[in-house]
Amino acid sequence: MSTENELFGAVDALLGQVAHEDLPAPAERKRLREASGLSQAQIAAALGARREAVGSWEAGRTEPRPPKRAAYARLLEGLAARFPAPVPEEPAAAPVRVVPEAFTGPALEPVPAAAAAQPSRTAESSGTARPSASSRRPGAKKAARPVTPAAVDPRFENGPLAVVDADEDGQVSAYCVGGLVLDVPAKTIPALVDWTLAEARLGQGRLHRNGRDADPILILTASALERYGLPAGLSEEERRTGRLADSHKVLKQIGKAGLQLTQRGLGPWARLYRDPEGSRRRCVQLCVLPWNALDTREWGRKDDPQLLLTMHPADLARYLGLYAARVMTPRGTTATTGLELMVALRPPTRAEKDPVTGEFKRALNDDALTQLYPVVECEVVDEHPILKGKFARHHLRTPAEMLMEEPYDWCRPLTDEDYANRYLVTIDLNMSFAAAANGLTVGLNGPTHLTNPVFDAGLPGSWLVDLSHVDLSRVDVAGRTVNGELLPSPFTPKGDRPTGPAWYATPTVAYAVELGFAVSPLEAYVRTQSGRYLDSWYKRLRDAYVQTMADMGVTTDLTGSEFLEAMARRKQADPTMALLETAIKATAKGGIGKLRQRSRGQVPYYEEYPALKRETWRPDIRAAVLANQRVGLHRKLMKTAAAADLYPVAIGTDAIVYPSPGPSPLDVLPLTPEGKPVPGGFRLGVSPGMVKHQGTQTVLWAEAQFEERGGVFNISNLIKTDQSAGEGE
Repeated sequence: MSTENELFGAVDALLGQVAHEDLPAPAERKRLREASGLSQAQIAAALGARREAVGSWEAGRTEPRPPKRAAYARLLEGLAARFPAPVPEEPAAAPVRVVPEAFTGPALEPVPAAAAAQPSRTAESSGTARPSASSRRPGAKKAARPVTPAAVDPRFENGPLAVVDADEDGQVSAYCVGGLVLDVPAKTIPALVDWTLAEARLGQGRLHRNGRDADPILILTASALERYGLPAGLSEEERRTGRLADSHKVLKQIGKAGLQLTQRGLGPWARLYRDPEGSRRRCVQLCVLPWNALDTREWGRKDDPQLLLTMHPADLARYLGLYAARVMTPRGTTATTGLELMVALRPPTRAEKDPVTGEFKRALNDDALTQLYPVVECEVVDEHPILKGKFARHHLRTPAEMLMEEPYDWCRPLTDEDYANRYLVTIDLNMSFAAAANGLTVGLNGPTHLTNPVFDAGLPGSWLVDLSHVDLSRVDVAGRTVNGELLPSPFTPKGDRPTGPAWYATPTVAYAVELGFAVSPLEAYVRTQSGRYLDSWYKRLRDAYVQTMADMGVTTDLTGSEFLEAMARRKQADPTMALLETAIKATAKGGIGKLRQRSRGQVPYYEEYPALKRETWRPDIRAAVLANQRVGLHRKLMKTAAAADLYPVAIGTDAIVYPSPGPSPLDVLPLTPEGKPVPGGFRLGVSPGMVKHQGTQTVLWAEAQFEERGGVFNISNLIKTDQSAGEGE
């Protein structure tokens, strides 16, 4: 028979189970503690827990476990009895409005549950009327997946960002994702920052468990700048320095309020912060729209430079909110965001528990870029400090002195066979740099120098090797001899045959071996620690691109003719999605370029510049991606030439010009007898690495261009159906 103590113990266990399921919401936990005047340290000491753990319970990042959970629940129950929640006059803590159905389009991911619960009331237009960029054709498919309220992080239930706008009466509104509009009571920039940290519930959860949450972003419109006393534009000197003058009154307000700015100051992109509370950052990023924070070439349309300034705030919030949900919260330029995405998906450090002390310490992740390493002379740009005194000031380094892995810029004269065709059709590889990064093994540690090494395709790095003996005319592919004179060399960006030893990245040398040629490196700098660092980066951008294209009616299941028709009408289907497509492609291209960022001219030659202090300044990784893109493209050229005796006229980055009897890619791209694309060749489709139609011109047009300019030049990027499109991707 059970004793009284045993029965009480069993009852206490049941009560502990009830408490396990009955904790108040994280925000209420914090309210109760603050109402009682207790500190996190006091509660932690009473429960035998760490102060950081209590902070995580209040932030909703983690939940207490038994037996601490039952004791914590009992404490909160007692505090709730003594400090009941005040009855609000309004149902919500912050005034909320919802944008009406006029702003349609694919739902943002995730859709805040709070937004769906609010009553629909008409959004007040602020200032002059702005054209909406979100017109959708009826019946268009929506790619967004339904999201349950449980999927929404309560800390960021209003989304990652907000567009702050003021109406004629001075009322400030924050337009959030999902059509949500918050009334902003703040009268100054410091008050706006504090309101964002305390009430706005903006931000984005980490993309990797070892990463950190994204800071909330406020996009300030012209009317918001006027309301908060900021100038509509920067002076010439301020544009040169990239920041507002320190004497401005708003900066004095910021200092007086105890807020801090990063060294970049208050510029187009600015970070304002207070000291962290434990592990919780208290930082807000400002994106000042009228100060050209969102470059039109990346975020907007070249043919309409004022588009972003004239978009309705709700449309702008939808556009940037979709970008944040599918890629990440913007961090500046698309190039900067592309680089930050790599770090967010592959954080350099993690928390690791010391088995002896039980304390957590910082540990490095083997699959990430974690520290600065010595650089290699052949891999760095001309202005790098390591080259000081090595060459004359205006010396042009040769391929034997510099790793020249770049995309194609090649064109050849037209032949009689080309003139037999009427058209020149240009096809374009989708997100070619991102596709080249997929599955690519890159170096993660510092260089190891080798002399007269045996080539190893598994070692990423740079190799000094003579490939001048490679003659593509004698390469037999699929049983047919390819005319190498009509193809560019895969080893140089200009397509010229190498004339002697030169530095190449591992993918280029591996391709020479794949073609059946012997290689004998003279020297090499290789990385012994390697990994597929860019795989997760590629997959996130691929999914973002494919989903955005699906929103415009371009899906992966379309046939060739259906795909071309859908591509031709996609920008009319949803102009906002068209902006998102451009931004995603710019993020992929710019992120790779940022790995070898050059000096912006703010310092003399051979002096340190800020980018060199980043762990992600890795020109060897950029070279490997570009080499893989170029040889991958050449591989497709070889397959196409072998299958159909078809040779390109020009190549510009990822645009390939073919002579064609008709104006469509369907008239030129070869098919198998079964009607399928040639294996290993070019294939029409929306996925990265597949091709789309860039434009068509006549052969006579090309001849006139050559005569007008006095010789052969690259015509690939002049043949465009959409003249607002950028060069390459």
